[in-house]
Amino acid sequence: MVVQEEKDYQNGFDPSALPPFKIAEIRAAIPKHCWVKNPWRSLSYVLRDVLVIAALMVAAIHFNSWYFWPIYWVAQGTMFWAVFVLGHDCGHGSFSNSPMLNSIVGHILHSSILVPYHGWRISHRTHHQNHGHVENDESWVPLTESLYKSLDNVTRMMRFTVPFPMLAYPFYLWRRSPGKVGSHFNPYSNLFAPNERKEVVISTICWSMMFSLLLYLSTIISPILLLKVYGIPYWINVMWLDLVTYLHHHGYKQKLPWYRGKEWSYLRGGLTTVDRDYGWINNIHHDIGTHVVHHLFPQIPHYHLIEATQAAKPVLGEYYREPEKSGPVPFHLMKYLMQSISTDHFVSDAGDIVFYQSDPGLNNNSGTKSE
Repeated sequence: MVVQEEKDYQNGFDPSALPPFKIAEIRAAIPKHCWVKNPWRSLSYVLRDVLVIAALMVAAIHFNSWYFWPIYWVAQGTMFWAVFVLGHDCGHGSFSNSPMLNSIVGHILHSSILVPYHGWRISHRTHHQNHGHVENDESWVPLTESLYKSLDNVTRMMRFTVPFPMLAYPFYLWRRSPGKVGSHFNPYSNLFAPNERKEVVISTICWSMMFSLLLYLSTIISPILLLKVYGIPYWINVMWLDLVTYLHHHGYKQKLPWYRGKEWSYLRGGLTTVDRDYGWINNIHHDIGTHVVHHLFPQIPHYHLIEATQAAKPVLGEYYREPEKSGPVPFHLMKYLMQSISTDHFVSDAGDIVFYQSDPGLNNNSGTKSE
C-alpha cells in the first residue's frame, strides 16, 4: 500500500519502485581495492585533524581578539565535526581491520567532543541496518501521524523550526527521538543487547572523564575562555552533525519513500539516502556527503567512497540522485533544509510505502492538508 499526497514523479521515475538490480551487482561493480582499509592512511587523517585543531587553539588564545574569535569558532567547530566523522569510521570498522585500534581511536576522538563512542556506535549500526524503515530506523525517524498529533505545540515548534532541530544531537544522545525511549549512556537501555552493556559502561566512563576534565579546566582558565575555546566550537560541530545527517535522508527536490513491513529491504532503504556536495569542505569532513554507497557498504573507507560511487552509478541508474554542485560555501543546501523542515512533518500510520505529509496549520504552512 502506498500513501502519498501527490504522485509527482520526475520524468516518470518512481523512487519507490522495486530496483531492477541486486545489491550484489552494486558490490561487484566496485573495484576490489576500494574495500581495502589502510590503518596508516586512516591515522594520517587523525594526525592532520588534531594538528589543525591544536594550531587553531594556539592562534585563538594568542590573538584573543573579537575579530578572530568568530573565524575560530566556525573553523574549529568544523574541525570538531571532522573528528566526529573519523570516529564514525572507527564505529563502522572502516578505519582499520583491527577492532582494538578502532575502539581506542574511536573512544579518544568521540570522547573529546562529548560523544559516548560505543553507545553511539551501536545505535548508529541500528540506523544502518534499518535505514528507510519508518519504525525501526534510528536517525531522524519520521513521526507517524498519530504520534505527531499527540505532541504538544511547543514540541512541534521545536522540531520543525530552524535552528532548533540543528541543536538536537546532545538531547538525542540522552533521550532519543519522540516515540522512542532509552539513552546512549544507560547500559540497560533497550538500545543495547545484554552482551553490549560493558562496552556502553566503558564509553560512558570515558565521556564522564572528558566532561570532568572540562569542568576542571574551567576553574583554571575561566569558564568564559573555555566557552570561547571549546564550548562554542562544540555547538558549531553539533549544527554540522545535525545538518549533514538530516540532509542525508531528507530534503531532496523529489519526495522519497519510507518503508514498512514486506516492502522494506536493506537495498530499498539504502536507496532513499541522498548524496550532497559541500564544495571544498568535502575534503575537510572526509567526504561524508558521499553517502549512498556508504549506507549500502559502510565497510568502505571514506577515502575510497568517491571512486566507489562512480563505479556504482551505472548500476544504480535513476536510483542515484546526482548532488547539486556547491559554490565556495554550501549555502545551496539551506533551501533544501528549510523546505524539508517546513513541509516534511509526518507519515501515515498505515501503508508499507509512505511519503512525508505536511501539517498546513504548523508555522502557517501552505502545504497539502493531511487526511
